[in-house]
Amino acid sequence: MWQNLSLRGRINLLLALLLALGLAVNIGRQVAEAGPRVQAEDQSVIRLAREFIEMIVADLNEAPDPDARLNQIAHDLNRLRHVSIALRDAGGNPLTPPRPDTDDETPGPPAWFVSLVHPEQTAVSVPVSVHGKPGSLTITSHPNDEIAEIWDAIVTQLEVGSVIALVLFLVMMTVVGRALAPLESLAQTMGELEDGHYDARVAPGGAPELAAICTRLNHLAATLGEAVEDKRRLAERAVSLQDVERKEIARELHDEFGPYLFSLRAHASALAKLADGRAPSAEAVRKHGGALLEQINALQQFTRRVLERLRPVGLAELGLGKALESLSRLWRESHPDVTIETTISPALGVTGETADLTIYRVVQEALTNAFRHAGATAIVVAIEPAEQPGRDGRGCARVRVSDNGRGMEPGQKLGFGLVGMRERILALGGTLNVASGEGGVTVEALVPTAAA
Repeated sequence: MWQNLSLRGRINLLLALLLALGLAVNIGRQVAEAGPRVQAEDQSVIRLAREFIEMIVADLNEAPDPDARLNQIAHDLNRLRHVSIALRDAGGNPLTPPRPDTDDETPGPPAWFVSLVHPEQTAVSVPVSVHGKPGSLTITSHPNDEIAEIWDAIVTQLEVGSVIALVLFLVMMTVVGRALAPLESLAQTMGELEDGHYDARVAPGGAPELAAICTRLNHLAATLGEAVEDKRRLAERAVSLQDVERKEIARELHDEFGPYLFSLRAHASALAKLADGRAPSAEAVRKHGGALLEQINALQQFTRRVLERLRPVGLAELGLGKALESLSRLWRESHPDVTIETTISPALGVTGETADLTIYRVVQEALTNAFRHAGATAIVVAIEPAEQPGRDGRGCARVRVSDNGRGMEPGQKLGFGLVGMRERILALGGTLNVASGEGGVTVEALVPTAAA
């Protein structure tokens, strides 16, 4: 049952239990104190009544009519509260009528409560002698009034305490409900985010902690929406680039590869016809053979260009260092006024084919952006092992490309190249960050390597 209750229900239930426990403890304390209180009151009243009777009967025999005086004293004292006075003879027989009970119609405390606080009455006899005739005044305690007062106080305390506890419970329930109201909005907003509505927001409210959670959820939703939008645009751009690249490769194959094949076929047919003749001319054979070699060389260069676009040439054969040197050399040939410094730490070790290709693409994309947009005059490329491991515990290579260009404009978003590179590195378990300032742009990536 407890597990099925909501947070609001649990808090309200605990609050109700605490209030009920506090009220029960207070009532229990009054019930526990009732017995000693009644006993102390009983003893005090009997002691005072006894001292008073002993004082007034001391000169009883000096009265004109001692018997009448004694009866009058017994009658007058019988009206005292909490006690009754009865005149008895030497044999213990009562000489005065019993004390009238005027509270028979008034509901008194329950019998269990009377038994609990005062189980039996207390009686004390004061000897009295009138002209040598022995007798006694019997003082009997009647704590019913005191017990009734205590019981009324307990009932009043229970009623008032219940009303106060109920009011406090309602007030606290309202306060708790308002304080936890943002949780419902949070749950609703999370459900909308789960359904793909990344523009959903929750109004911050409630306690400062809940307001902070609402603010962070809104920031998370905005970031998630931007990430999803970037991924959508990236996927759209990737599909577009794939189509463009396929069209270019198809055009190149049609415009260049096709004529080369047609030319090779023509020269091969000419050589076949010369072979069928009786005396083929050496000059003709040489002419067609040279043309074949020329066309084959052109096909090899064309194939190398296509392979370079699909995968860096020499990366697997020569290694990462040589491939980056070749890439830097190509950029220096086209931009001789820009210095490119490339450093690969000897402690990097073997990173693996996937990591090498990713590092190469990061450096290639960063250099492309630096030359196209930054207007830099110096670029520093540093590759070293990272101190912290990746998200999956593997070692990482830190790739840092810094330029001294003009940097990015405030609020400028990353291009599709870097966004695509970030998605690729995130898929591998790494990270990519771009920092822009007055000193230029720094692209830093953590690329997981093959070494654990």
